[in-house]
Amino acid sequence: MPGTHIRPFLPALQRLRSSSAKMPIPPAIFTPDISTPSDSPYPSPLRQTLGQTAQYIRTSTPPPLIAPEPKVPPPTTVVEASKRLAAWTAVDRHVLPEYKVIGIGSGSTVPYVVERIEQQGRERNKDRVFIPTSFQSKELIVSHGLLLGDVDQYPVIDVTIDGADEVDETLNCIKGGGACHLREKVLAEAADTFIVVADYRKDSDVLGKNFKQGVPIEVAQFAYAKVLQNVHLIGSPEARLRMAKAKAGPVVTDNGNFVIDAPFPEEMMREPYTLLTRLKMLTGVVEVGLFCHMAKAAYFGNQDGSVTVKWHDGRIESVDSGSSPVPKPAHKVALQESTVAEP
Repeated sequence: MPGTHIRPFLPALQRLRSSSAKMPIPPAIFTPDISTPSDSPYPSPLRQTLGQTAQYIRTSTPPPLIAPEPKVPPPTTVVEASKRLAAWTAVDRHVLPEYKVIGIGSGSTVPYVVERIEQQGRERNKDRVFIPTSFQSKELIVSHGLLLGDVDQYPVIDVTIDGADEVDETLNCIKGGGACHLREKVLAEAADTFIVVADYRKDSDVLGKNFKQGVPIEVAQFAYAKVLQNVHLIGSPEARLRMAKAKAGPVVTDNGNFVIDAPFPEEMMREPYTLLTRLKMLTGVVEVGLFCHMAKAAYFGNQDGSVTVKWHDGRIESVDSGSSPVPKPAHKVALQESTVAEP
């Protein structure tokens, strides 16, 4: 019999119908302000809905704007504040308005470099091209809304600013703690001006004194064992293949190579160019993290809020943050490693 399958539910449906008929109709929240002409192609309910939506948009209050998180977190330690001091001072002095091709290095100080460049303004940066040395610096350039370029397109760079693991008295550097030293050296050589920025811990009288990890040597994967054996014979018996911390196996560079860390005795590190030449002659070596006679100046942020500038001609300059565009940090008195206010 038709309808037999719904007969058990009829009493419930009748009760629901009767109860809904007694429910009061709520007052209209919105008053439609769009009339319905007789020749309208839309039915009246739809016209009312459109009117209600339009009135809601006109009368509703938008939610308060929330400030976005800063791209570079403010420094919270003496070391981080020192990095920022060095980076900001170097950018203000060397990233000049007429410079259009700028190399961006890698490391923990470089985010402050890009931060300061962005603060120079959209008008100045709109005609600039920024060349990265690593995936990290590429992401920094893109996230700050700057124009990304490539050294293949721009083989001549106005200025490159990069960090360092250690810098000696004549501005020779150890670089490669982040395994980016091949591309970093290419951009350093391509630049008319190469500037190093770092905190006070990286300033040294001889390379290897503070940075104990050793000289980074980028090697072809298939040749690492033979290169490692030769590095041992040259004078670094403790040289080792760099192992990754977040993956099983060795570190692999952006170029697909391995890295050997080779500590050498002080007498060899006092002649870094001689050591560089010997290491580069080893078959299988792609690049060595010794940057000799390349930097024009090195900027070191200090604990007291000043910046020490060492020039390639031997001059040493002290820049106080009171006269620098970089704010003086709140930790002027407290020199210990502790949490401090943003400078």
